[in-house]
Amino acid sequence: MASIARTTGRIFLGSALTFAGVSHLAWAREEFRAQVPKSLPLDPDTTVLASGVAEIGLGTALLLSPKEHRPLVGSAAGLFFAAVFPGNIAQYVHRRDGFGLDTDRKRLVRLFFQPALIGLAVWSTRRPS
Repeated sequence: MASIARTTGRIFLGSALTFAGVSHLAWAREEFRAQVPKSLPLDPDTTVLASGVAEIGLGTALLLSPKEHRPLVGSAAGLFFAAVFPGNIAQYVHRRDGFGLDTDRKRLVRLFFQPALIGLAVWSTRRPS
């Protein structure tokens, strides 16, 4: 049963990452710019495009990688979620709206989902014991 739950979590996360990555490159670029910290010494649009490409790659890898590579892919996805977390914090601290996160409370609640994504990435790709 745990194997089915992990597989479901991996497929969900892989699909969500792939979808989000495509949206970075297409219709949601402006929304994603709201999450790029102003302190980042890169052009916000370049950052959004690069993170979109990374999300597509990670999402695809979560969906298609062979079993023996899944723990590595899950760790990479978890590290990616940790790396973009400062953008979520910046969105909260600087009160930037995006994706319906138009109140301090919504932006704060969203911060608690990032650790859950990290956990899901690692848990859904670990080898069964």
